[in-house]
Amino acid sequence: MKPMNMSRLIASIAPADLNAMEQARRHWDGIAKPIGGLGRLEELLVAVAGAQGTPIVRLERKAVAVFCADNGVVEEGVTQTGQEVTLAVARAMGAGESSVCRMAQVAGATVTPVDVGMAAHPPIPGLLERSVCPGGTGNIARGPAMTREQCTAALFTGVRVAEELIVKGAQVLAAGEMGIGNTTTAAAVTCALLNRDPEELVGRGAGLSDRGLEKKRETVALALSVNRPNAADPIDVLCKVGGFDIAAMTGFYLGAARNNVPVILDGAISCAAALLAARLSSRAKKAMLPSHLPSEPCGPLLLEALGLDPILHGDFRLGEGTGAVALMPLLDMASAIYHSMASFDGLGIEAYRPDGSPVGGMNH
Repeated sequence: MKPMNMSRLIASIAPADLNAMEQARRHWDGIAKPIGGLGRLEELLVAVAGAQGTPIVRLERKAVAVFCADNGVVEEGVTQTGQEVTLAVARAMGAGESSVCRMAQVAGATVTPVDVGMAAHPPIPGLLERSVCPGGTGNIARGPAMTREQCTAALFTGVRVAEELIVKGAQVLAAGEMGIGNTTTAAAVTCALLNRDPEELVGRGAGLSDRGLEKKRETVALALSVNRPNAADPIDVLCKVGGFDIAAMTGFYLGAARNNVPVILDGAISCAAALLAARLSSRAKKAMLPSHLPSEPCGPLLLEALGLDPILHGDFRLGEGTGAVALMPLLDMASAIYHSMASFDGLGIEAYRPDGSPVGGMNH
């Protein structure tokens, strides 16, 4: 397939539809409930209206893509486990048996695992083979993760996966990841983008010891020193200290925005990709819905940089897109009220007033 042109991709992302958002707000205020009674759930559906370009928001058909990739930085001893775990979880996802698959069944979402750069492996039933580089990335502590060409290929793989799911009918998307070592790459990307120190932003991942955490911080600092990523060039950051999974998620978010489909963010790795996408096109933020507050130290700073406020504060750290899927039932419940709850006129009562003054001479 002929590669897309990056400049055309960026130019094709339209801004949020402010008129649709205002209509959605007015619709919420006309529903027979206290104004703003559902808090940030109301704000999320207003954001969906802005992304979809209509106040008649639709979220029934949901799809999750989980991008699987291996990271050469595991050679530095920054993880508890090896790359064999990436393969084992990818197999489970292909069989519909991983954590995100079980949660998605409850939420009514499909799950598509995607090999975008795993270590070489036999064919896996149910795994979408889109590998940019069988074998995974290089060791960022010794040199760049990938070439710029490989990075761009992984990014556009994410764009195409998003568009394929949309063509199949998805009205809301989510992206997850699976790749041992990717909290290290996400921390390196965040340090580069936000000009912060690894001592502040590198976390324990799946549960490192104190010594393991110290080694991980040293490794991220070394990767930044060796590669010197240019924060003004998101692609440079990605190809020097990122991963194929992060690159594909970055493209996935751009593809969602390009097609006016909202996309739910997951944890810190997802948010690193989201900030990269937003740095490539600020309009991409229109499609991003926050789910939970990541437990990795870099996560809250990434959401702050995106201007997003998460709803869920459950100390989630599973990955795979599970935090994003956890938001889906809440969106469904909010959507049910938005679409089917009676209006004040329909119930024959006077509406609450935005200025808070008493209705009908009484405090309600």
